[in-house]
Amino acid sequence: MPSERNAISRREFLSRSSKVAGGVIAAASLGTGTVLGANEQINMAVIGINGRGNNLIDGFGKIQGIRIAALCDVDENILNRRAAEVEKKFGNKPKTEWDCRKIFEMKDIDAIAIATPNHWHALGTIWACQAGKHVYVEKPSSHNVFEGRKMIEAARKYDRIVEVGFQNRSIKNVRAAMKFMADGGLGKIYMARGLCFKPRDSFGKFPDSPVPKGLHWDAWVGPAEFYPYNQGKAHYNWHWHWNTGNGDTGNQGPHQFDVARWGLGKEEHPVRISSFGGYYKFGEVCSQETPNTQTSMFEYADGTILEFCTRGLYTNGENEIKIGNLFYGTEGWMHLDGSTWKTFMGRKNEPGPSSQQAEAYADPMDLGGAGGDGHYANFIYALRTGKRENLTCDIEVGHLSTCLPHLANISYRTGRQLIFDGKKEKFVNDAEADKLLTRNYRKPYIVPEKV
Repeated sequence: MPSERNAISRREFLSRSSKVAGGVIAAASLGTGTVLGANEQINMAVIGINGRGNNLIDGFGKIQGIRIAALCDVDENILNRRAAEVEKKFGNKPKTEWDCRKIFEMKDIDAIAIATPNHWHALGTIWACQAGKHVYVEKPSSHNVFEGRKMIEAARKYDRIVEVGFQNRSIKNVRAAMKFMADGGLGKIYMARGLCFKPRDSFGKFPDSPVPKGLHWDAWVGPAEFYPYNQGKAHYNWHWHWNTGNGDTGNQGPHQFDVARWGLGKEEHPVRISSFGGYYKFGEVCSQETPNTQTSMFEYADGTILEFCTRGLYTNGENEIKIGNLFYGTEGWMHLDGSTWKTFMGRKNEPGPSSQQAEAYADPMDLGGAGGDGHYANFIYALRTGKRENLTCDIEVGHLSTCLPHLANISYRTGRQLIFDGKKEKFVNDAEADKLLTRNYRKPYIVPEKV
């Protein structure tokens, strides 16, 4: 991030959010049409509260000045339970709705946090922007490349702040590692490797069955191609079917894709993509469509390489990393595992700087938070200041990283190497691959060409 931005610790930020101490942070014009200063309450709604959404409720709810004012989920079985939990934790009982459109109509809601399945991320974000709401949307930012571009257009057209949940962008030590590499600490970074080694067992096969009471199935399917209710394609299992998910390359993988691209310093799409693999176990007893083992290769215009490996079976780590990144430069290499990093220099692999010296490479944009909490605080900070440049992961940043697993999956599904025109966001002379950049939508759940 640009060095001229002022640093602010998370403790200081939270203090400013709850008090008027000699003035207020620059006011932000929020979706309600009111102007809020640093000491005023921000009302948030969380959409998709069965899994990751519960983390968003806790993360945002404990920030001073934030009120979880509404909850939304198409499965009504969870709404009352979550509302009771919010009341117990934070002292207010939120409104509940199963239809997100009613949430967007609420005049008192300033911002939306979205943790729905992937296929709902884009339309939920676009509708929220059109309704004047700011948005925090979980990764991957979209289900396909077309959707991500429309999300950017909506955020810009309606002048809304939209942040993607790539939490590494707000982790102090990770930001220090990125700054160390950007400042030339490893020389020229010519290759990054992302690792997603996460063993997953079979979830089984199930016949189509009646929709459970309280679940609004048509709305759950939403922008995806409609199909009958099936336990193996619903809660969480949706990740492993192309219609609604993106496999583990597009589930856990986006975090490491984002860090890899960040470390390479690439604010552009790759030009050459190749991905291959398969579903090497459980095929007869599981309905999973996405691969559990996948190797993906990307080449940028200047020859820089990004490698990514997804393993869903039993495996060793690489340099003891199972979820993380490796970076290779002309002067040395880096091991980055979570927020811990270390470097090795020259032919003899002599130990270099590490996260133990992270303060020496402090990023002026760092908020002093850790993981998701710091990222939630960053979103609120951007709302308070009214400046999207204060985001550590604006929607355009999140889109570039999200496109990497999308492009890998398209190469995997077509079974060949692809050449991509990043400016047009189209493949070169490949109509079949281009079809997978978007999807056919059904009314009324259409991601529009013109937002």
